[in-house]
Parts: sequence; C-alpha cells; structure tokens
Amino acid sequence: MSTRSVDAPPRRPVHRAALRWAGVLGLCSTLLLVLVAVAWHPLITLDGDIAETTHRWAVEESGVTRACRILTDWVWDPWTMRLLAAVVALWLVRWRAAHWAALWLAATTLLSSLLQQGLKAAVDRSRPVWPDPVDSAHYAAFPSGHAMTATVVCGLLLYLLHHYGAGRALWRTAVAVAVVSVVGVGLTRVWLGVHWGTDVVGGWLMGAAVVALAVAAFVRWRP
Repeated sequence: MSTRSVDAPPRRPVHRAALRWAGVLGLCSTLLLVLVAVAWHPLITLDGDIAETTHRWAVEESGVTRACRILTDWVWDPWTMRLLAAVVALWLVRWRAAHWAALWLAATTLLSSLLQQGLKAAVDRSRPVWPDPVDSAHYAAFPSGHAMTATVVCGLLLYLLHHYGAGRALWRTAVAVAVVSVVGVGLTRVWLGVHWGTDVVGGWLMGAAVVALAVAAFVRWRP
C-alpha cells in the first residue's frame, strides 16, 4: 500500500489554479496571435493610431526618449533579464542547495526564449517604419521579446520569493520592482517606435502563460 506525501494536499490546489491560469492566458495569447497573423483590420488600425501618436511624442520629447533608450537597452534588456535569472540560479545552487529550483528557473528562461524566437519567425510581422526613427531593432516584431522576457523572469523570481517565504517588506518591494519593469519595458518599446502595441500585449500574455505553466510544473514535480 502506497503512503501519501504529507504535502500532497497543499500542492493540488496550487497546481490546478496554475494550470487554469495557463489555459486562460494561453487562449488569450493564441487569439491575439491569430488576429495579428491575419491582419485583422480594427486591430491593425488601433496599432497604427497608437504608434503614430507615441512616435510624435518621442520625437518631441527627446529627454524622455533618451531615458527610454537607456532603460530598454540596458536595465530591461532581455540579456540583462537572462543574466539576472542565471545569477539567481547560481545563488540557489550555492547557498540553498536548491538544484531543482535552479534547473527549473534556467530551463524555463531558456525555453521561453526559444518559444519567443519561434513565434517571431512564424508570424514574421514587420516592425513600424518611420522617416525619422528614434531607435532601431532587428528581427520580426511579434511578440515583443523585451516584454515577454521581462514577464517570464520577473514572474519566476516572484514565485521563488513566495515559495521560500520572503518577508513582507522584501515581497512588496519585489512586486513593485517587477510591475514597474514589466509594464515599463513594454511602454518603452512602443514609445521608441520599434514595436506595435499588440506586440507588447502579446509578449505580456505569452510570458504570463509560460510562468503559470512553469509554476504548475514546479509544484507538480518538485522533490
């Protein structure tokens, strides 16, 4: 007769909730992807109106634009986010002997990057083109790699803080920094005219779906 793990009951509701969120977010992501892929006119029109307005502001407000470039190219750059995840993974191994958590963090970050690049290649959406650009970017537009990477890394790190029982002050600070980072990087990409608004929303949705699915896997299979 098998013996049931004492922490099995608490795992089950968290696992189910994470899977439900992953399903909802995945459905929303897929719907948006399809609308972008078929170039649904109302959505494309909205994207164009937002892009034209923000680009005009970006040209006029050179100081804000300069700050946005620093934030998006250095502070919230995808490689900065990946480096942060790698540092935390090493810390988990070195100081907490949490090999499973470190592997989970590194693998999810890597897989989300591969998913992002695959979607970009599949949709192959062109970026906005301006006669007077304030910034430049490469590769296809949808989804925003900056928005998706920031969402994934910040979401995973927040879950780890919750899992390891972070204090109230640390938790509140981390949530505030994560929200500012995820929202901020998306806004900078639209402001700088290198992404359409739906590219950023798609990055947020897909990133959140990856986090929810990763949390479900962590709860289900952690030692």
